[in-house]
Amino acid sequence: MSKCDENSVIEEELDEEPRSIIISMIGQLRKDMDLSRITFPTFVLEPRSFTERVTDFMSHPDFLIDASKCEDPIDRFIGVVKYYMSGWHIHPKGVKKPYNPILGEFFRSQCTFRDSTSAYFVSEQVSHHPPITAMFYHSPEHHISIEGDLRPKSRFFGNSVGMLLEGYAKVHFNKRNNEEYLVTYPNMYARGILFGKMVLELGETSTVTCEKSDLMFEVEFKTKGLIWGTYNQIAGKIKRISTKEVLYDISGNWQTTIYITDRRQRTEPTVLFDSTKDNVVPQTVACVAEQEPNESRNLWKFVTKAIVENDLDAATAQKSVIEERQREEAKRREAAKERFIPRFFQLETDGFYHPKLMLKDIPDDPAQATEVITKWIFTKAGVQETEGKEKEMQDFTKPEEDSVVLAGTKPRRH
Repeated sequence: MSKCDENSVIEEELDEEPRSIIISMIGQLRKDMDLSRITFPTFVLEPRSFTERVTDFMSHPDFLIDASKCEDPIDRFIGVVKYYMSGWHIHPKGVKKPYNPILGEFFRSQCTFRDSTSAYFVSEQVSHHPPITAMFYHSPEHHISIEGDLRPKSRFFGNSVGMLLEGYAKVHFNKRNNEEYLVTYPNMYARGILFGKMVLELGETSTVTCEKSDLMFEVEFKTKGLIWGTYNQIAGKIKRISTKEVLYDISGNWQTTIYITDRRQRTEPTVLFDSTKDNVVPQTVACVAEQEPNESRNLWKFVTKAIVENDLDAATAQKSVIEERQREEAKRREAAKERFIPRFFQLETDGFYHPKLMLKDIPDDPAQATEVITKWIFTKAGVQETEGKEKEMQDFTKPEEDSVVLAGTKPRRH
C-alpha cells in the first residue's frame, strides 16, 4: 500500500513477499554498484516509461509563457524558476520507478493552452548502455523551445537506491534573441528498501542559469536526517553570477507550497507556487492504433494492463518478451555490423544529443513553424508518399478503442 501523509511524504509500506524479493535481489549487489543492468521486479514499476515520465517537467508550461512575456530579465528568470520548481510534485502512487525504455523507443504528445495555442513534444531513447533519453518541446505561437538529454544512473547505497539525474536541459526564449536557461537536476532516492517504510526523496543541489541575464538559481533539495528534519524541504537563492549578490530566497516544500522572498526589499515571503491551486496542463497522446510498434504506450501496453490489474506474473512475462526482443535486435545489429541511428536526435560535438530539426530551421511564423514541427514529430514512419499526397500523420481525433489500453488506463496522482 502507499500513501501521502499530512506532510506530503511519498512513502510505501511493502508486504512481506515483495520485501523478501528485494532483499534476495539486493543480496547480489555491492555498495555503490551501478544498477543500470539490473532487472527490477515488476511490483516496483510505475506503469509508464521513462520516455513519458520526463513530461512531468512540462506539467506547467504556461508558467514559461507568462515568463517569456516579461520585459524585465529578472522577472523572466523568476518565471523560469517557478516553472522549474513546479514539475517535482508530480509522482506515481507509492515509491515506483518507470520502465527502462528500450533503444529506439519514443514518446510523442501535444498540449493545448488556455489561450488555445499548442505545443508539441517528442522524447526518444537514443542509447541503452548507458541509458540516455533525449527530448524536445516547442510552442510555435510563443516561440519557446526546450531541449535536453537525461542520463539517469542508478546506485545502490545499502538501505536506499539513488537515481542520479545527469545530462542537461535548455529552455530557449527564441523571441528574446534566443535567451537560454541551462537546467540541471537533483538526485532521487528510494529510502528504506531493506527496513522501515520506503520513502521517496529528492536530494543534492541543482541549478538554473542564464548567462545572458547574469542570473543563477541554486537550490538544495534537503533530505531528512535520521533524527531531525522534515521531508521535501528546499532552500535556494537567485543571485547575480558576476557579483554573487543574492536577490531572492526560495524556500518551502517542493511537494506543496514554495515561497519567494525579495532580499533587496526585505519583504515577507510570498507564494511562488502552490501545487493545490495551479492546475497541470494535460497532454494529448494519439490512440495506440495511430502509434508505431516502438511508441511507448503501445510498446508497454500489456505490461501496463497487468500492473494496473495487479497481475505481477503476467507483467513479468510481458516485460520479459520486450527485453528479449531488445536483446535479439542488438545481436542482429552486431552480426550485421549496423550502428543504431536515432530517428529524432543526433549526437553533436558537445557530447550531447540534440534534435535533428535545428532551432535555426524553425520558421518564425507560428503557422509555418507548426507545419514544420508537426510533420517532423508526427509523420508515420514507413508510410510511402504518393503523388499529390503527403505522408500520413498521426490522427489525434481518433478515440482510444484498444481494450488492452482501456483496461490499463489509470489516472496519475498529482
